[in-house]
Amino acid sequence: MYRSTLSGSGRRTFLGLMGSAFFTTPGLFAEELLKPTPFLTEGPFYPDKLPLDQDNDLIIIQDSTTPAVGQITHLTGRVLDKSGSPMKDATVEIWQCDANAVYLHTRDSNGKKEQQDQNFQGFGRFTTGSKGEYRFRTIKPVPYPGRPAPHIHIKVKQGDKDLLTTQLMIRGFEGNNRDGVFSRVRDPKMRELLVTDFKPIPDSKMNELAASFDIVLGATPDERDMRRPGPPPGGRPAGRPRNS
Repeated sequence: MYRSTLSGSGRRTFLGLMGSAFFTTPGLFAEELLKPTPFLTEGPFYPDKLPLDQDNDLIIIQDSTTPAVGQITHLTGRVLDKSGSPMKDATVEIWQCDANAVYLHTRDSNGKKEQQDQNFQGFGRFTTGSKGEYRFRTIKPVPYPGRPAPHIHIKVKQGDKDLLTTQLMIRGFEGNNRDGVFSRVRDPKMRELLVTDFKPIPDSKMNELAASFDIVLGATPDERDMRRPGPPPGGRPAGRPRNS
């Protein structure tokens, strides 16, 4: 498994300056409205105890010099409304299992302490700027038992409102077609709104990847609650297994 190395000063450079390398001024959008990013179930493993370090660099925890295991991925994008206007001051949260398929949640990690990567933050937050941009440094997602599609969970909030919960998959990954959560989205065009390419960054000496994913908000939170597929966060119908 690839293991990265990054000094504390390098990490601060990433947190403060990375945006200029990934974002350009957006052009004009088409007159037709953008298609909203589909809702996908939160699953059971939103952290039940948030880490002390909740920044947008999941590779390094606080001032540690030991990075997480995994292929470094720079995940960037924008939060937009249906007209293409950027959503400023929205909070984007991501969480995912580590490279050893362990989530930052006691129900998963308590029985996997020896397996868990203690250097992976597992959860991060970022507040969007004037162009609606967000950025994270994390690892390329890996399959999880019962979830053959590697995925990153995403939640968008503004104030005390949850605007969208969804999941990001790897475009073209073989396990996608066997994944129970992804297969709930029947329309191929809607599925395309949940995937992106994880592309090698040219000249990266650490085999880093870049992934771009724009999040388009559509219905109001109340409307989304009314049409959620699958079990609601925190509960499930009797006899139905929960997904991660």
